[in-house]
Amino acid sequence: MRVRAASKIRNLLGLALERLEGGSARHVVFSGSGRAAGKAVSCVETVKRRVPGLYQLTRLRFLQTEDSWVPTSPDTGLDPLTVRSHVPAVWVLLSRDPLDPNEYGYQPPGAPPDLGPTPASSCGPQRRRRAHDTRF
Repeated sequence: MRVRAASKIRNLLGLALERLEGGSARHVVFSGSGRAAGKAVSCVETVKRRVPGLYQLTRLRFLQTEDSWVPTSPDTGLDPLTVRSHVPAVWVLLSRDPLDPNEYGYQPPGAPPDLGPTPASSCGPQRRRRAHDTRF
């Protein structure tokens, strides 16, 4: 499923869940780039919560985009402008069938992502600061 910035999450989820729960599909792929990358990840996490036992394979990359502007009239004295930028892109495969665990980006069913060790400063209770009245 190609996720775009203007896509409605409920529409994407409805289609994906209908196919996975109805048995018409053994896998579904979500992909999004730029502003839609976060929306694609949200869809994946919601589907994984509603359909247990899904294997996951994730790919991340950056896409190069190029925007060009050309002046509407040549007598304005403006030069054509080309801007190149790199935007993040995500591709996630959710499958009912087992995937190769040696693949980079593999996540078995029910396993939380490995975020590495937690720094000691973020463990334990945190002190809360009280707001001070700064009026004279």
